[in-house]
Amino acid sequence: MAEWERLFAQSRAVPPHTQRRHGVPERSVPFQCVLKCLEGSVVTQAVYFHTSLSHPSITAVVEVVAVAPTPEGISRDVSCGFGLIPLFDSRREPSDLAARGRVLKLYHGTPRALLHPLLQDPLEKNKYMTMMENSHLQYTLKLHPPLEKVFHLLPENLLVSGLQKIPGLLPAHGDTGDIFLKPRLMGTVPCYLDQLCVLLHPSLEEFEEELLEQLHSDRLLKQEVGSALCVQERRLRVGVHNGLRFVQAPQVAVLQPAAEAARRQTTNPTDSAAEQALLLRSRLQLSEMVAHPAFGVCFQLEYVVCAAAKAAAGSVLGPAAAMHTVRWALWSPFLGATSSPVLLPLRGGAHPSPGQTLVYRNPADSESSQQVKRIASGSVQFHVSTDAEHRVTSTDISSKAGKEPEEPPTPSLSLRSPPRPAASTQGPGLSLSQLLASPQSRDERAVPRSRSAPKPRPCSTQKDGGTQHTAGITHLEADLWSGSPRVDASSSEHLRALPFVPAQLPVTAVGPPAGSAALSRASLALLHTSGFPEILDDNKEPVEVTEPLNPAHFSPRLEEVDALQSNEIILQFLAFSRAPQDALEGMWPSTVFLTFQFYRFPPVTTPRLQLLDADGERAVGSAVPAQVLLQLNKDGTPNTEAPGLQLRYVVDPSFLRPGEQRVFVRYLAEHSLQMDVWDGDSLLLVGSAAVKLKPLLRQGRPAVRTLHELEVVTTEYEQDAPPAAGRDVLCPLGARVAVRGRLHLCLANVGHRCEETPVSPRHPLLSHTHVVSSPGGGCLLSLHASGNVRVSRARRLAEVDSELAAILCSHRLEKSPEPLHAPHEAAAIQQHKMQRLAALQQQEDADWRTPQRMGCCEQCMQYLQIIDAYRERTKHRYISQMLSQAITITHTVYAMLGTAEFFEFALKNPYSVQHTVTVEVDHPELSVILDPREWRHFKELTQTATPLEEDMFHLRDDLRPQIYLRPKETVHIPFRFQMFSAEPAVAAVLGPVGLSKEEDAGRMQEEPRAAQMRLIQVAFRVSGGKPIALLQVKVEPRPHVVDQTFRFFHPELTFLKKAFRLPPWHTLPGAPVRMPGGDPEVYVRCSDPNVICETKNMGPGEPQDVFLKVAGGPSPQIKTFFVAIYTDPWLATPLHIWQFYLHSLQRLDVSCTAGQLSRLAVPLRGTRTLRRVKAFCSHPHELKVDPAGVFTLPPNGVLDLFVGVRPRRAGSRFFYLNLVDVECHQLVSSWLLCVTCRQPLISKAFEITIPAGSGKGSNKRITYTNPYPTRRLYFLVTSRPDLLQFKEDSFQVAGGEVYTIGLRFAPSQSVGEEEILIHINDHQDKNEETFCVKVIYY
Repeated sequence: MAEWERLFAQSRAVPPHTQRRHGVPERSVPFQCVLKCLEGSVVTQAVYFHTSLSHPSITAVVEVVAVAPTPEGISRDVSCGFGLIPLFDSRREPSDLAARGRVLKLYHGTPRALLHPLLQDPLEKNKYMTMMENSHLQYTLKLHPPLEKVFHLLPENLLVSGLQKIPGLLPAHGDTGDIFLKPRLMGTVPCYLDQLCVLLHPSLEEFEEELLEQLHSDRLLKQEVGSALCVQERRLRVGVHNGLRFVQAPQVAVLQPAAEAARRQTTNPTDSAAEQALLLRSRLQLSEMVAHPAFGVCFQLEYVVCAAAKAAAGSVLGPAAAMHTVRWALWSPFLGATSSPVLLPLRGGAHPSPGQTLVYRNPADSESSQQVKRIASGSVQFHVSTDAEHRVTSTDISSKAGKEPEEPPTPSLSLRSPPRPAASTQGPGLSLSQLLASPQSRDERAVPRSRSAPKPRPCSTQKDGGTQHTAGITHLEADLWSGSPRVDASSSEHLRALPFVPAQLPVTAVGPPAGSAALSRASLALLHTSGFPEILDDNKEPVEVTEPLNPAHFSPRLEEVDALQSNEIILQFLAFSRAPQDALEGMWPSTVFLTFQFYRFPPVTTPRLQLLDADGERAVGSAVPAQVLLQLNKDGTPNTEAPGLQLRYVVDPSFLRPGEQRVFVRYLAEHSLQMDVWDGDSLLLVGSAAVKLKPLLRQGRPAVRTLHELEVVTTEYEQDAPPAAGRDVLCPLGARVAVRGRLHLCLANVGHRCEETPVSPRHPLLSHTHVVSSPGGGCLLSLHASGNVRVSRARRLAEVDSELAAILCSHRLEKSPEPLHAPHEAAAIQQHKMQRLAALQQQEDADWRTPQRMGCCEQCMQYLQIIDAYRERTKHRYISQMLSQAITITHTVYAMLGTAEFFEFALKNPYSVQHTVTVEVDHPELSVILDPREWRHFKELTQTATPLEEDMFHLRDDLRPQIYLRPKETVHIPFRFQMFSAEPAVAAVLGPVGLSKEEDAGRMQEEPRAAQMRLIQVAFRVSGGKPIALLQVKVEPRPHVVDQTFRFFHPELTFLKKAFRLPPWHTLPGAPVRMPGGDPEVYVRCSDPNVICETKNMGPGEPQDVFLKVAGGPSPQIKTFFVAIYTDPWLATPLHIWQFYLHSLQRLDVSCTAGQLSRLAVPLRGTRTLRRVKAFCSHPHELKVDPAGVFTLPPNGVLDLFVGVRPRRAGSRFFYLNLVDVECHQLVSSWLLCVTCRQPLISKAFEITIPAGSGKGSNKRITYTNPYPTRRLYFLVTSRPDLLQFKEDSFQVAGGEVYTIGLRFAPSQSVGEEEILIHINDHQDKNEETFCVKVIYY
């Protein structure tokens, strides 16, 4: 309470004007004002405030005050001048001030002169304002948006410094100490108030009688004559106050006299003392409470008083009723008030109150007892319960006998209270005075709230996305009465959220089909004669092609005991064939390339491969022959010497971590390899294929080799729309799948022997030890406790210290600089020196050698002085380094995306006294495990046999954990490291061999990982900041396994919103719908923090969906991110990892008619260099471009690309258009054409029958009459060119004449019906008429 009183007394603000008090508050603007320099003196002080007074005359006043001591020793404040900083311009917008420093002019006098009536606007031009010469103040004023996060904690127009302690804010990070640079809110602790009652002295009737008498006397003084006054309602405002302002608008509850409530509920007699109380039988929820001494619950008792005649008549006309504040109280739940019920004395009189209103006086002070004085103004009594206790009492009693819940705990208050009694019956309804009462005191201004702030109460309303909160009236008795059909007036103003219903059709997260068809003998013969390179085993013998292994015969034990522990995985891409039904969809590529990722190797993009028709005859019954894949030379010509593309992955114990062999075997047994096939010329996606990797398991055999024919399918996702009624439930949700071709692939696994075969540990999740021992707990005596002596050869200081060597070298050069000579003069100078040396050798004596020796000694003394000064300067640093090294231990963590790495650090107290140790971690991805349930989960997961303690840590105000250590005690500190960011350095490991000769030469040895490693420092400090142990965590990122890949093509700068249906993992076959205990609860995390990823539990037995919301970038940017899916609440190991590619394309909306050509122009903007480009489209039969060939795109120029769209069927579809540099094979621009096609008006309909499977078509004729009087040219277009051909594609007919159109219907192999449209277009390709022919194949 003392903390709240102190803060409230120091920060009282002037209440707003009456006109602004009841008006709609405007948006408050946050400012940061930094005062930098005053007459050469550096004064860096940041001041923060926010205001909604957006008026040009509103300014910030800066006064310079000098503190001068007096002869009596008392300091005196002397005003030296002031300046004015404008905040808003004439348009009521914040002033456009530059971020750099500006100069503030100072004026003579005191800023109190601004209140004088002679000072009128503009103040700068007023004659009474005298500027101080050669005096100025440098400052910076700018907007500070992070301050909006704490608007609910700071009153408006209050100037605060970043060094002040604001209740509700955590201390600042770093050395600046400014809490407003990046403000961090403290966590909220919801609490509940029950059985609230108010007692007034001496009794309720006498108090109200005296109150009405005093109010009537005030009316007589104002010469207002009227009927007698009466009490219409009694209200209680309850809100949380932090000493500066109300955190949220206070709740308004209606009180009821106990006697009146007793008459409505029961006829049992009650005592007279209980009848004099005001009761609130509903529960109050305070969700904005924070565990801080300055936070308190404020109670304000208000009376609504009106004329007795108005109240008796029930009229709503006339002047509004008046509301008066009579008492108030404040309770701080964090200052030891843990008893229940809580009893608080009420306050009154002419003292400042949190409501900033005048409060009714206290009774006459005639009593002498202090206890009587305490309750003379009345009291308020209530029960308090916390959020955790509320959940326990509301759950079923039978659940208390169950085991401990697995969810992470919710923080709660330290208060304890008895269980809440049963809810009371219905209370009185609300009267009309609540709509009429106009309080004489202001309502608490509402402020914008941020996402991290406490959630608004149910009795509050939000407006404009949460920028305004309006106080409501809490009256929950009506809600507790289940038999009441009425709706509470306060609750009728709020909308109730309906159960969540997804608006998007979920995409089935199954991926392309992973099955492969068996190759026919004709296909085997064709591939055999193409000359693909043979695959040899460890004995240099060809590996025979075998059938895939039966899944029931798989044995993991055979893989573990296999002597050939080195696996050479070979992927051989052989040929690519086109599906027969793909002729209608789009053009067939001439070159292709593939993208995929195998295990945790880096992603692979193969070089372009040429499609070449295989030599030999076409197989009988084969519609489209297979085309062999050929690599291209540097000049672009196909290489016919070695057809196909062969990639090799070497998976041996040197690549795998200890224990990872089982993980790799499980990967081959359960996963599929997904590959994307791309057009090498147009850079358009042809389709995706998947193959099961289980045939790569050798099962004790020396080598295996299998052939596969994979379907390459393309998936076209539908637009986000709710499912229509009567939709076929068997079709894929939100996607249309079409087979584009078949990829011929050879998989092989060749076993090799290794020199050393490591033994796999029992649990392979983490490869290293989970217990890290400290080096003697910081004791230097433990360094040589083992008896080992380290011996090293003594060397000169210049040899071990490069800095000292550089200093000596620079000094030597200054003393004896040698002149530089040209290369051709070196021989002559050397010969001249030798001649002089021979002449001087005869004249040497002792007198000449002595000064030389003295000069050498002086030079050596100078070197020794330099060395001694250098040693003295660096001695402290080296000693500190050695001491730190003595207590430092390094632990290596091999981190993968989404996988939590767990380890324990054995911390020992080296002192003979107890200490409280603070754990300091300087990286957000490494944290101390504070929850004992999470600690127990990881210990069971890693089988770590160390002791576990409950409530071992204590959190400081800065959320740093502390632990108490007894003398010489050793405890285990649990840590977890988990990263969710996919860094590019993770992919810098060995890739496959076979991409190119240059890359193969560089992949013979592993690249250094120094650039990938990062060090995280953990310090264990006692009081005073002295470290007793240092832990250095070395993080080596490793690539992760991708289970499934999704690609989306979306318009640029828009949001992609998709839902993905998860497969039923653990649902039993034949289980009924809504069966509890089916699928586990799913948790998701995304590698990109800017991607919104979540999952919702739709109920037991219901399928679960993952929802994504991604912001696309500019075209042709590709955004890549990963989503990890977990089934445990502690996110230990991901069950699946999905990879997403979002291709951003420029959007073009086209509205057209089926069969009719629509033209549009697309602007092309050149890059910085000249390019030769070509436009490619995904549906060439329905999309035409002009120019169709290669053309030149000038640098920084603008050209028009003309596009013609002629859809064959009605509906909404997506077409893709790429502009590709044909020389560099780079994507310059890409477009997404969103085509909305209408069905044309059908003028005639026909029906014919054709036998199916006969191999013969049918010839028919129809007539067309030219309705025009002149001769016209017409063109014929059909919606199914594969089933209908015209005798002539165009014809001319005279005015009014009849023309016969010849039709040729192709045969069909299946029985069914087809509707074929015949479009007759004019010379401008606009539709004249459309005929419909219904063909029945029988």
